[in-house]
Amino acid sequence: MRALRPLFCCIAFVLSSTPALAQYNQVAGENAPMESVRRVVTRNDGSQEVRESVRPAARDGFGNAKGNQNDLAVDGAFEGQTVAVLQFYTQGFDFSLAKAALKEKGFSVYRWSNSAPDPKELRKALQKASQLWIISDETQHLTPEHVKVIKEFFDAGHGVYIWGDNAPYYADANVVGQALLGTGMEGNLIGDQTVGLRKDGEGPGLLRRHLLTTGLEYLYEGITIATIQPSPRLTPLLHGSAGNLVAAFYDNGGKRAIFDGGFTRLYNKWDTAGTARYVKNAAAWLTNVERFGDAVVRADLRNTPAQKPAPKQ
Repeated sequence: MRALRPLFCCIAFVLSSTPALAQYNQVAGENAPMESVRRVVTRNDGSQEVRESVRPAARDGFGNAKGNQNDLAVDGAFEGQTVAVLQFYTQGFDFSLAKAALKEKGFSVYRWSNSAPDPKELRKALQKASQLWIISDETQHLTPEHVKVIKEFFDAGHGVYIWGDNAPYYADANVVGQALLGTGMEGNLIGDQTVGLRKDGEGPGLLRRHLLTTGLEYLYEGITIATIQPSPRLTPLLHGSAGNLVAAFYDNGGKRAIFDGGFTRLYNKWDTAGTARYVKNAAAWLTNVERFGDAVVRADLRNTPAQKPAPKQ
């Protein structure tokens, strides 16, 4: 019996490590979701019974589970939440594909293009946002005052997604990355491949069994990509086909951020493996429900019932 105790402990840890929150689908944290199938079986005596079995969910043409029920979040879970976007790279890229995907989960998008707003305007707008996405180009647009506003937002627990790409398209990504995470990105590698799940923590591929990679066994890495510099503060999320670190995340002290060297995934070959699901998962995770709770979730999915008005005297 003693030999079984470690196994029971492991099972308990796995079950407790995946949040059972109403805004998440039941498959949260699973790369290869399963589905239940019921069938009617006729016994030898002519009577019938319903039997339930479990099988792998149907896959799309790239090998990922089909259907929004295999995303991290329930459709519409984040109605009323806004993703603020500072988009400096805009060549053939209007963010419309990502915006449509985010809408499925209830997010609206407020976007600045080509230039940064005044820091005061940025601070005011971020008061209404659940997260900020920054998409760099080759020129630094953000001043120290902008970075101060972004760091205040991050330190308050709001998610930040920092996107760069191959050199030199990571100017502001590195400015913000250094300020928030103490690291940067560099280089220019040819990617343009789909990678699978990482094997035993080595080689190309996606991190296994994390909320960000829910429903993902395969993901397109981007065309030309930068390499994230190692940092003990970051957890590797995606290693590219060349073995370089393309994306990593920070999740500590109630604060969350993603640092990514492949923003071409947001508009080029969008319909390739996993991109739309990954974008939806990332926004859901960055909303940081684990910290903010019901304040960022659609009313009918909240864990605490809404307070009824007091009866009139």
